[in-house]
Formats: sequence, C-alpha cells, structure tokens
Amino acid sequence: MPVDLFLVTILRALVELALLALIGQGILAVLAGKYRDQNLFYRILRLVARPAVRVTRFLTPRVILDAHVPWVTFFLLLWVWIGLAVAKRHLCGVHGLAC
Repeated sequence: MPVDLFLVTILRALVELALLALIGQGILAVLAGKYRDQNLFYRILRLVARPAVRVTRFLTPRVILDAHVPWVTFFLLLWVWIGLAVAKRHLCGVHGLAC
C-alpha cells in the first residue's frame, strides 16, 4: 500500500472515531438527560471526542456559543470525512488500485 494512501486511510479512521464518539454522546445525552455527566460511557465518549472539540473551539470565533461547538465539530468532521473519501478514491485511481 502506498504511503499517501495509508496516511489518508489512517486520518479517515481517526475522523470516523471522533464522529462516532460525537454521535454516541448525542444519543446518550438524549437518553440520560440531565444525569448524562454521571454516566461512565458518556464521559468516555466525551474524552474520545474532546481533542476534535478543542480544535474546533480554537478555530471558531467566540461568537459561537460553547454549547454549539460539538455541533460545529460534528459538521466539520463530516466534511473532512467526505473530503478524505474523495482523496482516497483519487489516490486509488492514481495508483491503479481497486479500493
């Protein structure tokens, strides 16, 4: 496997992990309600998604409320995931692989 394709695959997997952690947080927030911070699995998912949320908080202006940053993170990661899928498809075509 070419190095560039390998790196894109790794990045895409990391983005998928953060996306799934954010989705899991959202589902547990709905199910657990105001007691979500006491839920062990919610805290684990928050720990997994925290680096992406912090990067988004750093990149976004202060006008965006802290409560909305996870939503912004989700949509930014979704677009990055789509972009990496397009890049992977292009690299597979360049290297003549059937990915």
